[in-house]
Amino acid sequence: MSRQIGMDCIYCRPTPRPAHVEYSLEYHVPLIRKVAEVEAPDAVSKAAADSGIHWPEVVRRFYDAWDYDFLWSTHDGFVDWAKAGRCTDMGHAVYAADGGDQHAPRPCPFQEPEEVWAFDPVKEYGLTPFDELVAGYEKNYQERSRAFPNQVCTGGYYKTVISGAIQSFGWDMLLLAAADEVKFGRLLERFGAYSLHHARAWAETSIAVYIQHDDIVWTSGPFLRPDFYREVIFPIYRELWKPLKAAGKKVLFCSDGTVDMFLEDLAACGADGFVFEPSNDFDKIVRTLGGSHVIVGSKVDCRTMAFGTWEQMQAEIDATLALTRGLPGFMFAVGNHIPANVSDEMCLRYIEYLRAQWRSA
Repeated sequence: MSRQIGMDCIYCRPTPRPAHVEYSLEYHVPLIRKVAEVEAPDAVSKAAADSGIHWPEVVRRFYDAWDYDFLWSTHDGFVDWAKAGRCTDMGHAVYAADGGDQHAPRPCPFQEPEEVWAFDPVKEYGLTPFDELVAGYEKNYQERSRAFPNQVCTGGYYKTVISGAIQSFGWDMLLLAAADEVKFGRLLERFGAYSLHHARAWAETSIAVYIQHDDIVWTSGPFLRPDFYREVIFPIYRELWKPLKAAGKKVLFCSDGTVDMFLEDLAACGADGFVFEPSNDFDKIVRTLGGSHVIVGSKVDCRTMAFGTWEQMQAEIDATLALTRGLPGFMFAVGNHIPANVSDEMCLRYIEYLRAQWRSA
């Protein structure tokens, strides 16, 4: 692990190996316990009582042992939308090993598109006073940086425009409202104004890297007219990123789904790099943006890890490394996470093989 490797990657400088990060391995409690070489309880929120080591320290040991150079993190501020106003709870499928995260959806508080078009998140939820928000973000960043000194810790905002609208309205009402592009565009601009308050606050902190998360597409690609993104959504991003860029922050854009057709548009808006899933055309991304922009991802698919053979897994690693050997700005990650249904054996074979390839390069 090396924070320096992470920072050099973010600035597209040469690194002795590809930078590295993973997502959702925190669900693999027995694996973390084994790698960190401590006796810890299965409940991740409790202390490792027998050893006197608290869980954040266990996780830190794991990140270091697995050569994490970077930690993906966003923070949506200090207003709980669900308590401050109307939100739509669409429920949650099973993801954790024990199924404890599953819950049923609740009725949407919005009944007609007119209610959605009239919505203003600033009026509905309110905004944390600016200086208070800056101080809270700085405190959060400093605490994470102290907890994980060997990784680049980020700032960022999750529910930017589309993701914010999803949280407020749910998919059904969002898609109904999108039928009128003019009214829908005005609505998204109001979410952009809400997000801008947070982007400006993050710009005042000492972070070096900011993650702008927004789930703007599906696995099949855009669910809106492509030019609507270019005419309405991307200009919002351009405004969001102006204060961050002026403050010298690096902006990484992150979306679930297949977003590759828009990455050059997003780069033109000011994005310095991209965090994406393996459904995207990795070859195209490396060809068009490699070396000039940060690329966080790979050809490795968690579905291969969960349901495929080791030979298939190895082939995805090999294909990724063949494309990116010596490429500045490349950070290796399983872009659609490593969920709890991936076996510990596969996880260990994955990291051991990946590190062996780094050593032999």
